[in-house]
Amino acid sequence: MVFSTPVFLFAFLPAVLLLFYLVPRRLKTLILLLSSLFFYFWGERAYTALMVFSIVVNYGSGLVIAALKSRGKAGGAKAMLIVSVVINLGMLIFFKYWDFLAESLQGLGLGFLPVLGIHLPIGISFYTFQTMSYTIDVYRADVPAQKNPVAFGAYVTMFPQLIAGPIVRYKDVAEQLDCRGVSWERFASGIFRFTVGLAKKLLLANALGQIWSGFRDVPTAELTVAGAWLGVLAFSLQIYFDFSGYSDMAIGLGRMLGFEFLENFRYPYVSDSITEFWRRWHISLSNWFRDYLYIPLGGNRCSKPRWLLNLLVVWMATGMWHGASWNYLSWGLYFFVLLMLEKFVLKKLLDRMPAWTRHLYTVLLLMIGWTIFGIEDYGHLGRYLGVMFGAGAKAFFDGTFLYALRSGAVILIVSILASLPLARNLHERLPERARLPVDAVLLILGLLACTGSMVSSTYNPFLYFRF
Repeated sequence: MVFSTPVFLFAFLPAVLLLFYLVPRRLKTLILLLSSLFFYFWGERAYTALMVFSIVVNYGSGLVIAALKSRGKAGGAKAMLIVSVVINLGMLIFFKYWDFLAESLQGLGLGFLPVLGIHLPIGISFYTFQTMSYTIDVYRADVPAQKNPVAFGAYVTMFPQLIAGPIVRYKDVAEQLDCRGVSWERFASGIFRFTVGLAKKLLLANALGQIWSGFRDVPTAELTVAGAWLGVLAFSLQIYFDFSGYSDMAIGLGRMLGFEFLENFRYPYVSDSITEFWRRWHISLSNWFRDYLYIPLGGNRCSKPRWLLNLLVVWMATGMWHGASWNYLSWGLYFFVLLMLEKFVLKKLLDRMPAWTRHLYTVLLLMIGWTIFGIEDYGHLGRYLGVMFGAGAKAFFDGTFLYALRSGAVILIVSILASLPLARNLHERLPERARLPVDAVLLILGLLACTGSMVSSTYNPFLYFRF
C-alpha cells in the first residue's frame, strides 16, 4: 500500500509542509487541496475522480440548500438534501456493499445481482460521512454554506485524516478553513503528537499483530485456551494502537497545518463498563451516529419500544460501517445487547462491584467483542470462540503458548501500560522547565526507533484503511 511506504513519510510530508509554510497565506488552502488530491491520486488513481465528484455534488448541494432556505422554500431545500444524501449513500453502498449483497443473495440461491469484484476506495466511509454532515448542517442552519470551492475541497480531501479518520465535521473546522493559527509552538506540538502516533503503529501495533496472526491463523484443533485468549489480548491492543495511532498522526499533522481536530480516543481501556467504553472509543464516529442518525430517528424522546428500535438501528449501522461482512453486523448487535443489559439489568449490580471487578468484566467482554470483529469467517469464528471457553481446545496451554508469552511479554506489558494514562499523568507532573528537554529527547528517540522499524521490517498498512 503506497500510503504506508517510507517514501511517502520521508518525501511527501516534508515537501508539502515546506511548500505550505513558504507560500503566502492566501495560497495555503489551495496548496492543501492540491497536495491532498495528489496524495489520494498516488494511492487510488481513478477513484480520485469519485472523490472529486463527491466534492462537486456536496458543494453544489450546500449552495442550493442555502439559497432555497433563504427564499423560504423549505420543501425544496429538504428535497435537495434528500438528493444529496441519496447520492452519498448510493456511492457508499455500491462500492462497499454491492458484492457483499450479491454474494449473500447467491448463498440463498438468488443470483440476480452479479458479483462485480469492486475494489473499495480507501477512505470512502470517512469522506462520505464528512460530506453528508456538511449538507445536513447547512440544511439545519448550523453552518453557512461554503462559497469557496477551494476551501470546501480542502475540507473533504484533507490528507492528514482522509483515509482513516477521525471523522471531521465541517462545523468543527469551518472557521479554521478561512483563518487558522500557524505557529512554531503549534508546529512543534504537532510533530510530537505525530511521532507518538507513528510509534504506536510501528513499535506496538505491528508487533502485536504478529502475535494475533500467529494464533488466529492456526487450525483451531491445534489451539489452546490460553493461546486463544493471548491472541485476542494482542488483537485488542493492536486495534487500539493501530487506530488511535493514526488518529494521533492526523491530529499532529493537522496542527502542523494550523488545524485543531477533536480527540478520537480517551484511553478507552480504563473503562469500567461497556457504556463508558463507547464514550471513549472512536468518539468521532459515535458522535456522528448520535447527531445524524440516532437523534433524527427520535433518540430517547419516544416510547421505549421505539427507543430500543432506534438504538438497534444505530448499532446495526455501526457494525456495517466497519465492513461488508456478517461478523461486523454481529459485532454491532453484540454491543447493542451488552448496552441494553447494562441499562436495564446490570447497572445496580455494577455500581456495587469493586472497581477492579468492573474493569475486569469490561475487558473480558471487549475481548470477546474483538474476536467477533477480527475473524470474518463465521465457521472459524465459532470454533475460535469455542476454544476460548474450552470447547475443542487442544489443552489449556502448551509450548507454543509459553513461547509466544515469553517472546511477546515485553511488548504486551509495554502496550498495556501505554494504553493507560500513566505516561500522560507523569508528563503533566513534570515542572514546566523540564518538559521541553524531556519532550525533545523522547521525540528524537521515537523518530529514530520508528525509522529503524520501517527500514528493517515489512510495513503493515493501518487496519482502518479498509473501512
